[in-house]
Parts: sequence; structure tokens; C-alpha cells
Amino acid sequence: MFGIRDAEIVREVVRRGGFRAAAQSLGIAQSAVSSRVTLLEQRLGLLIFDREKRRVRLTPAGRRFVEQAERLIALRDRIVAELSPGNGLAGLIRIGVAETVVHSLLPTMLTRLHEAVPRVRFELSVETSPILAQKLRDDEIDVAVMMNQLVPADAVSYPLATFEMGWFAAPGLALAEAPLGPADLARQPVVAFSKGTLPHKEVERIFSAPEIAAPLLHGSASLSTMLHLVRDGFGIGTLPLAMAEEDLAAGRLVQLSVQASVRLAPLDFSLCHLPRQDSAVIRLMVEAARPEGFD
Repeated sequence: MFGIRDAEIVREVVRRGGFRAAAQSLGIAQSAVSSRVTLLEQRLGLLIFDREKRRVRLTPAGRRFVEQAERLIALRDRIVAELSPGNGLAGLIRIGVAETVVHSLLPTMLTRLHEAVPRVRFELSVETSPILAQKLRDDEIDVAVMMNQLVPADAVSYPLATFEMGWFAAPGLALAEAPLGPADLARQPVVAFSKGTLPHKEVERIFSAPEIAAPLLHGSASLSTMLHLVRDGFGIGTLPLAMAEEDLAAGRLVQLSVQASVRLAPLDFSLCHLPRQDSAVIRLMVEAARPEGFD
């Protein structure tokens, strides 16, 4: 319908009191100013200026247009000011994270990022990696920190961290002598990641041999819930070592010694975004998220 330049020209005609003075101020021909205003009036279907008198005056519709144009120009100027390098980056970044990251990388990442870009706001979404991948594709989040294997094929990704996994139990739980094998673990209720996730599928594979009695396998999308259940003796559980360290040190959990056949693969996490979501803030986020010494 019209552009910022049209609004600026009309404003200048009003400020300078005529087309000639506006043209001199803008550094363009008077005919260009007159043509631009006439074309704008035709597009809007209204008269902005009353040209019947010697001095150019705004019509009632023209006054309303100038009021809105002033707001539009001010908004443009504010956006430019907020995004200019001299004033620092600003805006909203929607971040999706897997819960493993919440209990490890996230606090340090957000602290570093806030220090680097204090005017950027963050909106957090905590989900499993498959859901994060879908949210990224649906443009519901701008960036995701999720398991490498589930990063969308068309996304740009940056490796961040690897988390070792382990089997854990409450100290008082009666277990067979170590190292424990599949049959030993299957005698206890097992708390694992939610069904359909890669860690859950790995646990199902461990107990898939026909000679092993299938355990009661409980899935949870909440690592905090898993931790509480295992710590309270509900059963044994699979957890990232980084999440269990505090409870291990306090004696609330023990890490089980297990046979090689039941050891869990580490979880590799990356920060990813779709190419259209690339920004200076996301590039800063990569640096903020990577642990010290990460190569």
C-alpha cells in the first residue's frame, strides 16, 4: 500500500510547509515529491493535502494519516536502534531444551548469554528431543539443544557436550553381587526415559533376550521424576551421570557396577537451528553453551 519513504515525504511536506521546501530538505526534485504524494493519495483513495489554497494544508484524513505515519517512523527508528551493533542486540529468542540440558548446560549457558546480550529475552520450552525437532520444523522455537541423532536433516547444528549414562539405585536396595547383568537388573523395577526415546529403546534392547524375564519398565519424560523415584527406592534407573553426581556425593544414590552388555551409550547433544533462523544471538548462544575446554 505504501512504504516508510512515503510517510517520511508527507511528514517533511508538513514540517516544511510546502512541496518545494520539502524537496530541498530531502535533496530531491519538487516534481518527485509531488508525484510521490499524488500516487500515495491514489493508492489510499483519499486526499492528504488541500491544494486549493496557496499554502499546503492537511485534510482531516491527511491529519490522521500523518499521526499514524509518525508512529510508523518512530517504530522503524526504535527497531533500528535496538538492533544496531552500537546499542547491542535485543529481542526474543525461543529456546527448546531437553531436560538433560536443564540439569547441566542450561544455567551456565543462559548466564553467559545474558552477560553478552543483556537486552535479549528468552522463552524456554523443555521437551524430549523428538518433540523439539518437530517444534523446530513448525517454527515454534528458534533454537533447540537436543540429542544429535534426532536433529532435523535440514538444520544447522553445533556439537555441545557428551553425557555419560549409568545405572543407579538407592543405597538400601537389595541387589545381586556386582558386576550386574541383564537378569540381575530385570529383578527390579526399572525407571527409564519415556517410551519412544533413544535411551528407552536401548533399555528395551538390553532386556530383549528371550531367556530374560522382562522387568517392570517405567518410562518418564521427566528426569527429575526419575531421579526422585530411584532415590526413594522405587526401582533402579538410568540417568545421566552429571545429574546424579550431587546425590552420589551425599550418599543418596549409588552407581551400579554392571557388565559391558548393559552399559548405556553416552548421550551426545547439539545446539541446532534451521537456516532461516540464523542470527548473531544464536551464534553467541553456541559459544555460551559449550563447556569450558570443549573442542
